[in-house]
Amino acid sequence: MVIADGGSAPCPCGSDRKLSVCCGPFLGGAARAATAEQLMRSRYSAYVLGNEEYLLDTWHTSTRPERLGLAESPAVRWLSLRVIRAEAGGPHDTEGLVEFIARYKPAGRANRLHEISRFRRDNGRWFYVEGVEPVGAGHGSMPGKPGGNLSSSGG
Repeated sequence: MVIADGGSAPCPCGSDRKLSVCCGPFLGGAARAATAEQLMRSRYSAYVLGNEEYLLDTWHTSTRPERLGLAESPAVRWLSLRVIRAEAGGPHDTEGLVEFIARYKPAGRANRLHEISRFRRDNGRWFYVEGVEPVGAGHGSMPGKPGGNLSSSGG
């Protein structure tokens, strides 16, 4: 993936770093996420930038769909990401959880996604496995989304 502005723009993941030194190297294939949180943030950035290839490549084969169809999905504008907590998911762990809230606007009013994502590290590489909504969280559903929050088309 080529970053249009050379990566000088702020990273969409909300880290207060430039894209070129935050999620950009992951999205471009120059580096791999060392933690589950890094992978989750880079996947959020991939949704913001419409990088379906990266999303599928970082999705565990046990749960990965054939395609996402981001180009065919209704336009979604991602507004912000807030990581609430990360459990395990470090460079030497094999599993990790990341809870986050992502705000987005599908064409009308703003919605929010509250998810606990599960990640697995296979052969030294982190993969997204699935996401569940925390009990009592409540959020707007993403258009065209069969399951999980930052897991399929539009979301």
